[in-house]
Parts: sequence; C-alpha cells; structure tokens
Amino acid sequence: MILTLTDTQTDEISAKIDELHEERGEAALGRVLTLVVATDEKNLESSLCIANEASRDHPCRVIAICPSHREMTEPESERTYLDAELRVGADAGAGEIIILRPRGGLTHHLDTLVIPLLLPDTPMVVWWPTEAPANPSHDLLGQMAHTRITDAYRSSNPQRTIEDLRRNWSSKNVDLSWTRLTLWRAVLASMVDQPPHLPIQSVRITGEQDYPPMDLLAAWLTLRLNVPVTMEIEPNAQAITGVYLTRKDGELSLERRPSEEGIARISVPGQSPQAMPLPIRSMIDCMSEELGRLYPDEIYAEVLTKGWQKIHPSIR
Repeated sequence: MILTLTDTQTDEISAKIDELHEERGEAALGRVLTLVVATDEKNLESSLCIANEASRDHPCRVIAICPSHREMTEPESERTYLDAELRVGADAGAGEIIILRPRGGLTHHLDTLVIPLLLPDTPMVVWWPTEAPANPSHDLLGQMAHTRITDAYRSSNPQRTIEDLRRNWSSKNVDLSWTRLTLWRAVLASMVDQPPHLPIQSVRITGEQDYPPMDLLAAWLTLRLNVPVTMEIEPNAQAITGVYLTRKDGELSLERRPSEEGIARISVPGQSPQAMPLPIRSMIDCMSEELGRLYPDEIYAEVLTKGWQKIHPSIR
C-alpha cells in the first residue's frame, strides 16, 4: 500500500502510520532499527529496493529523505514545505517506508523532520547511497546516528570521498567499499594460514581503475603482512581480478576472471589449482552485513587511518 501526503507535518505522518498499523493489525515492536536514507530522486527507488531486501534480515523502519523540487502553487499560508509518501505491506519489505520530500528552507532542518519518526529504544543508522558529506559526523543526520554508512565507490569522486572519510574518521563510520572485501579477506587469510607458513615477500593486486575496495585491500595486506604491495589496473576489469602473494617457494594467487561469473581460482605452489565460488557482493549483501553489525569495525579503522598512507605515501 502506498499513501501520498501533500503539504503535511511529521505529527500527521506519525498518526497516519499508527492508523495503518492498526488497520492491518501490525505493530512496530519487531523493528530492530531505523534506517535513514539520504538520497535524491534519481537514486531513490534503487536505494529503497536495496533497503527493502536488507530489511528482511533486519526488520526496520526506513525513512528516505529526498529533497523535492515541486513548484509551490498553493498560498504561502497553506504550505508546510513537506510532502510525504508512506509504504507498508508488500511495498515496504519487512517494515514500513516513509519518504520525506522537504522543500525550501526545510531542507536545512532535516534532523527536526526525522526525530518524531524514529522508533524508540532502537539504533538509528544513516546511509548515503551515493554522495556523502565530507564529514558525516558533523552532518545534521549523522550527528544523531549510531552508525553511518557511506559508499565511496558509487560517489562521483571515489578517491576524494575516501580521503574525506580518512581525514574525518569516526568509529561510527563505515564505507561499503570495505564491506565488499569481506569474502576476499576471508579467503586470503585462509590461504596464508595454510602450511608451510613461509613468509610472504611481496603482494600484487589487479583490478578495476578507481575502485576503492582494491586500495583498501592493498592497505589491509600492507598492515597485516608488512611487505610491499603494488596495484595494477586491468583494462575493462570489473572489481578486483587477482591477488598474487610471492614467497620463497613460488606464488600463491587468487584470481577471479571474468569477475561477473563469480568463480575464483586458487593456485598454491606444489598443488593443483582449485575453483571456488567468489561472487561480486551485491549491495543487498553489503547492507545486510552492516545492518547486522552496528558496532565499530576496528580493522577498518586501522586500514583507513594507518594503512591508506602506506599505499599512498604522498598523502598526509
């Protein structure tokens, strides 16, 4: 069910949600968090689709804030500068969706819009699907958040976004570029942990140009192995295509070509190559992981604040 409210107020929205729950015999007691999505009209529906699917593992109330450009034809005395859309049932995953479309000066007071609609006694998560503020912790929404999720890869300038996050690091921040590495990190850790436990001498990573997860993976390996790590761009590559670890007895490698097929090849000196599933992680998988974490990721913090400078020594 989708209900549209024009020139409304937050108390009217809250009352309407309670009314819809009562009509449907539902309650918001099963929600484990409030997910606030700060986006624009272009990315609204795709972001809500991701939030919907992620909410099936973590039932939540989704509040999407999407500034409106609707022309104001009504008399000024009748304007509230806020339109809203409510979605429940099949249109809202395992929760409810509230889309807020503020106009005019109201766009500078997003925190006051959100507060009356937050679920009590549950954490608030803010997600910027594409463009994020340079310092999320100083953002009006970010200041209230228990966790702040950004996505440098989907921003207009991935490297600058990561740099902003590094300079303005906070334990409450996490970027989905790091979450995309979960499977790679697990497999690589398992490979290195196998006998004969010879020291790694150097590492080479290949993959897509301007792909922040590759830089973060290089920073992680630099910190963990304390060896030189180089990155090579492959034309037309999608995501990371290979990691090559050199040691005395030869080269260990983890390759995924073509990436979209999701099959990786593990090669270890003295053993026959093995194939294993290693798909490109979907946005739904990444969001679901972060919504299930909701605590500081200490490894990500170390990689961002210490490892990044090791692979980009010109940065201070």
